[in-house]
Amino acid sequence: MDVFFQQLVNGLTIGSMYALIALGYTMVYGVLKLINFAHGDLVALAAYVGLTIYTQMVGASAPSIWFVLFMFIASALIIAIVGVLLERAAYRPLRKAPRLSAVVSALGASMMIQNGIMLIWGAQIKIFPADIIPNKTFNVSGVVVTSMQLIILCLSLVLMAGLYFYIHKTKTGTAIRASAIDQDAARLMGINVNRVIVTIFVLGSSLGAVGGLFIGMFYRGIYFNMGWIYGLNAFVAAIIGGIGNIPGAMVGGMLLGLFNAMIAGYVSSAWSDAFTYLLLIAILVFRPTGILGERVAEKV
Repeated sequence: MDVFFQQLVNGLTIGSMYALIALGYTMVYGVLKLINFAHGDLVALAAYVGLTIYTQMVGASAPSIWFVLFMFIASALIIAIVGVLLERAAYRPLRKAPRLSAVVSALGASMMIQNGIMLIWGAQIKIFPADIIPNKTFNVSGVVVTSMQLIILCLSLVLMAGLYFYIHKTKTGTAIRASAIDQDAARLMGINVNRVIVTIFVLGSSLGAVGGLFIGMFYRGIYFNMGWIYGLNAFVAAIIGGIGNIPGAMVGGMLLGLFNAMIAGYVSSAWSDAFTYLLLIAILVFRPTGILGERVAEKV
């Protein structure tokens, strides 16, 4: 049972990172019906930007929790700006174009960001400092929980709860939900759809930035093409939960993290990716709209 509970903690930690990243995919798809394939590379960019900011601030000074807080805030702001620029340059001019054109544009943006990271920071793996967060471990009945895992779990849950409240309890959140249902009707009701789209790119990119920093701090090693791998897993999580459904992205991320952790604990970590895509195939066969997704009739 110790293995089960240990993998449960590990799975929830990984799943919370997947969930944060998956929210960016699902919000953009919910409004634009577009898969933002560059989102994973924004996550990788956030890890590099955050590491650069932190190392520049620390210098000869002793590490401080305020440096870490500033790293998160500054990285989220920078990636939010990059996300908005991405929408303006790569997606907005193609809104009336065939859907394949937007997909190709997203893939091109992904390659550009990925290669930009490699040119600026190099192809070698970069390492986050080991002392960025005090390394404390807690042993609960044989289950080891680190301070980093607790921070990731707690902050992720707070951010996801905050996003859910924002979407369902605020005026802007109502505009986002209305635009996701019908953009033309939303315009007739006086909603600025362009502003809504900018908002979802800001929110999705910021949450993805936090997820990227968590990945860097948890695994410590980051590399220029990591965005494709983590972005793809988060995309799978969004599909499992129900693409376009915000609670679905949260549930899908947690479930995928738990599934991967259990496979790694009881089978082998080398098989986790294979079983992940078997799970995806099963979901698409038996529940094509995802766990929390709903079948929506196409407008004619």
